[in-house]
Amino acid sequence: MMRIPMKVDYGVRALVDLAQHRDSGPIQTGEIASRQYSPKPYLDQVLTTLNKFGFIRSRRGPNGGHVLARSPEEISIGDVMAVLEGRSAPLDCIEEPAECTLSAVCAQREIWRDAEAAIQLLLNTTSVAGLASRQRDLAGQLA
Repeated sequence: MMRIPMKVDYGVRALVDLAQHRDSGPIQTGEIASRQYSPKPYLDQVLTTLNKFGFIRSRRGPNGGHVLARSPEEISIGDVMAVLEGRSAPLDCIEEPAECTLSAVCAQREIWRDAEAAIQLLLNTTSVAGLASRQRDLAGQLA
């Protein structure tokens, strides 16, 4: 099973939060951290990276905060994961077949390569907007 790094979890949660509160203007880190149960200092680091790579725009100060820099429909979870954690295959031999003498005849390598491709397809076709919509639906079911 693929493990999602905490940095990616917090980053995606923050982007979904910003998408859900898009009409509220800049949102401060503390508000996002409170709503998403994320530690503010760590979330600050994640938001700095998301700002650096153009997912959000951030402004410091009492009237500052964060807003999405792009439409939530344009931000894929795959892109967020690549920026926050980098791309990495489940086995080294998937990216570097020459590293293993068995790569050319390894059925296990094929299954992990196919699993990785399926995961990447799902992540790349899932947008922040889609997650925000699903989040609203799930919250509505609790009401």
